[in-house]
Amino acid sequence: MDAPGGTGVGDTRLLPVPDGLDGLRLDVALARLFGFSRTTAAELIDTGRVSVDGTAPPRSAKVHAGAVLEVSLPDPPATEVVPQPVDGLTVLHDDEDLLVVDKPVGVAAHPSPGWTGPTVVQGLAAMGYRLATSGAAERQGIVHRLDAGTTGAMVVAKSEHAYSVLKRAFKARTVDKRYSALVQGHPDPTSGTIDAPIDRHPGADYKFAVVAGGRPSVTHYATEEAFRAATLLDVHLETGRTHQIRVHMAAIRHPCVGDLTYGADPVLAKRLGLSRQWLHARELAFEHPGTGAELRVTSPYPADLQRALDLLRDES
Repeated sequence: MDAPGGTGVGDTRLLPVPDGLDGLRLDVALARLFGFSRTTAAELIDTGRVSVDGTAPPRSAKVHAGAVLEVSLPDPPATEVVPQPVDGLTVLHDDEDLLVVDKPVGVAAHPSPGWTGPTVVQGLAAMGYRLATSGAAERQGIVHRLDAGTTGAMVVAKSEHAYSVLKRAFKARTVDKRYSALVQGHPDPTSGTIDAPIDRHPGADYKFAVVAGGRPSVTHYATEEAFRAATLLDVHLETGRTHQIRVHMAAIRHPCVGDLTYGADPVLAKRLGLSRQWLHARELAFEHPGTGAELRVTSPYPADLQRALDLLRDES
């Protein structure tokens, strides 16, 4: 979660006031809800970054359970990247402009408030790579992200030119992003498009949901292989929202196998030996910012996902 301390405005969070904060002053409730200091909470309120049910009350106003709290969080302060070796982080492609890495499970793209685990940025620093310095210091070279629990191909910029070009390419949706997703059951139709807006879950700030008025989100899928209890999908993302595939698959009642956050069956996950969602960024393709030629990089399935597939094939 982004935290106060920077100068620009970062995430906007929309969530109801929990029952446990009913009747508290707004600044006290905000501090408890987000882990801020009272001073930071008061500063956010006084600068107009907090509203309750669409109005901007003073810091002393009492909040009531169920009221909709909207908070615009500043960007986190710049932090120095500390090199840290990351087990399993490998390089699939390396040239003077960019890297494509194979991100292992349990690794975030970059350091952020609240995350104490390993990151791609720290791992690459430990490997001696110098990345583009555009953007926030803790996000050196990062032009897109994968969830910590999602594995696969991720491009990182080394040159400033590559950073600018790749950022524009992701924004313009010209990067071909292909994922493999093992989902529960059998989607009907077997191939299709999910066009449903995504925003933060109204009742749980740590996850996302299909929400009217959310950000436009489009996911294309096609069945690759069907098993008795699950289906392997080829997924093509048109947009790149946080948790997009996980949210869209859950919305059509076919959550990614192992994705307990979004309603997957824990019994099936345990039987297949999965401790995270079966979701892998299999392939990235884009126009190389230096040569103009297409660069296409593929990542093989990691051991835990391959093992789950093998078990399903043996049963089917």
